[in-house]
Amino acid sequence: MFKRARIAAKSATRRSTVARRIVAAALVTACLLPEVAGSAETRDPLLAYGARIIGDDARTRIVIDFDREPRFSVHYIANPERIVVDLPATAFGFPAKDLAARGLFKDIRYGKMDEGSARIVLTAARPVKLSLAKVQADEAGKGHRLVLDAEMIDKQAFADLVKTQSWKDQAEAVQTTSAIPAPEKTAPGDFVIAVDAGHGGIDTGAIGVDTKTEEKQVTLAFAKALTDRLNKEPGIKAFLTREDDEFLSLSQRVLIARQNHAGLFISLHADTLKQKDIRGATVYTISDKASDKLAADLAERENLSDQIAGKETVAEPPEVADILLDLTRRETQAFSISLAESVLNSFRDQVGTINNPHRHAGFRVLQAPDVPSILLELGFLSNAEDEKRLLDETWRGKIADLLTEAVKRYRTAVMANGG
Repeated sequence: MFKRARIAAKSATRRSTVARRIVAAALVTACLLPEVAGSAETRDPLLAYGARIIGDDARTRIVIDFDREPRFSVHYIANPERIVVDLPATAFGFPAKDLAARGLFKDIRYGKMDEGSARIVLTAARPVKLSLAKVQADEAGKGHRLVLDAEMIDKQAFADLVKTQSWKDQAEAVQTTSAIPAPEKTAPGDFVIAVDAGHGGIDTGAIGVDTKTEEKQVTLAFAKALTDRLNKEPGIKAFLTREDDEFLSLSQRVLIARQNHAGLFISLHADTLKQKDIRGATVYTISDKASDKLAADLAERENLSDQIAGKETVAEPPEVADILLDLTRRETQAFSISLAESVLNSFRDQVGTINNPHRHAGFRVLQAPDVPSILLELGFLSNAEDEKRLLDETWRGKIADLLTEAVKRYRTAVMANGG
């Protein structure tokens, strides 16, 4: 099973140091984003306690009630057309149905971005602009309200808005990774593992078919259980890429793993499918060509995580992308495949899997050139039986045990062959 790993280990020994030097500058440039002064809110979070939306496909008004005056900023992002409203840290306390998409907007999302900021993302059904965006005192003296009036415009007018807007001093025009999680008390020789809870913050992920549980909650619970279990093993130190309900961009997740010198990256997910009868776990590794349509569709959805959060995706220059892909293939793909096989061997006769449970596609979260990485679909929230198990604490512990055994076997085999 580890034949590929032995071959890759010899190659990695000769070239890993060079590889790190080649890509370090490119990755830091692409992924490490500057800190915005004053973006962190030192006070308690704002409370958005009420919301309402009215209008049609020509004009739409959104009103959100806050316990005190919010500062905010607005910018526009294309493909698809979105209006992004950035706020300080905010707790959204109104029912989701009160801000359900209608009129000019086909999707509305809101939530935490990091400790000091929150975001509302309005995805439009057609090009739009805000003709009014202001904060005014509530007449009853309960606080303040944010009023947003949107109206339809043509494509060229929207393109001009995107082109001419200023990103300076936007509360969340960029994301930071200033507080990077790290494993505790790492000793020389420790095997470091980044455990990535998929989605988070404004990006809720999939929604359970019965309980309506959000994927971001399921993945964080599993990530914490797995991290705790791994840290009970001598010589293994695991850490979480996110420790609470926080949004992280895909590139930030990769960077966090690399900056902590992780030897493995495990990203946990629990997606939904149109075919509600499909259930079971799946392990994905990176590839420039998808193994099948299911893998291709999943990668496309997961890679949209940044867009869901209203982030403007900046593509690497073609030559950088080629270097990253080449190094991923040469230095880590064989290790990633070996880890995937080890996980599936642990699951055999213990955990149900879908047909052909090891699949591959171009997942951006698996793009670290020098960190073997897998994306594990724990099950499908679209299937009632899977959903029940995903919410079961006992089953969660069982999965953590099996994954830990898989990691231990992988580590032993790779180290025995010079990895």
